Amino acid sequence: MNENTNELQRSAPDIESIGNATFSGIYDQPLTMTDGRWEGEPFVPDGTSRPTAGLAADLYLSGDIDGDGQNEAVVILWENSGGSGSYSYVTVVGWRDGQVENIGTARIGDRVQIRDAHLDTQHIVLQVIQQGPDDTACCPSQMATRTWLMRADELLEGGAVIDGTLSADDLEGETWRLLEMSHDKPVPQTAAVTLVFDDFRVSGQGPCNRYFADFETGDFPGSIEFGQAGATQMACSTTVMEFEQQYFQALSGVNKYGFSMGRLALTWVYEEQWNTMLFEVK
Repeated sequence: MNENTNELQRSAPDIESIGNATFSGIYDQPLTMTDGRWEGEPFVPDGTSRPTAGLAADLYLSGDIDGDGQNEAVVILWENSGGSGSYSYVTVVGWRDGQVENIGTARIGDRVQIRDAHLDTQHIVLQVIQQGPDDTACCPSQMATRTWLMRADELLEGGAVIDGTLSADDLEGETWRLLEMSHDKPVPQTAAVTLVFDDFRVSGQGPCNRYFADFETGDFPGSIEFGQAGATQMACSTTVMEFEQQYFQALSGVNKYGFSMGRLALTWVYEEQWNTMLFEVK
């Protein structure tokens, strides 16, 4: 093994390498991903429904998780077996004998939202929103801090700390920057759109104009609706103004908020199509 290879393997595997690795701990048999995704055989011959799993590439941590002097990567995997549920897993990946190897996997749960993730020495710490005692599976509201630790090539979870119940108050105190209008529509680099929550009112910088609107929460956890947005009257290019109108239209169609890999997710509906805007802390 040459010096460059040794230096590479002192670092944690990158996302591209992890996206083509083999993982255990999800099904009875290991699965090998290709470009961050795996698909199993259909549940019935010639059927379209099949088990799937993939890499949530938006969350990546690295550090010496197992104390062996080399850095490992911590990533999140998702899995769906054809139903409405979507399970997530925390997994540790490192270099072993010159190969990228999954050295620990633990289930997080069904439709658990991740608000924040970090390493505390060798502990993996996730702040999550999970299903509470009285919650339906679709709409978790219990906020918790959960930790995992590697022990003898096994990823073990410690006790969870319950932090409270999801509230719109948790959105305040930050300036959120828009990253995506939907999964296939990233924000143009020239459009720095922000969103600030303050006492049932939002404001921010649109693609061209500053704007403001009221909002109210509903009866189920994470439900939210925005009123008609007001804005200043600056004129920008046609392309920018079109994008601004699309953003205001999306905002008026929002009916749910949550978190996805540390990012604020606002679910919106337009012409019976569901979409999700993603924001990060500016």
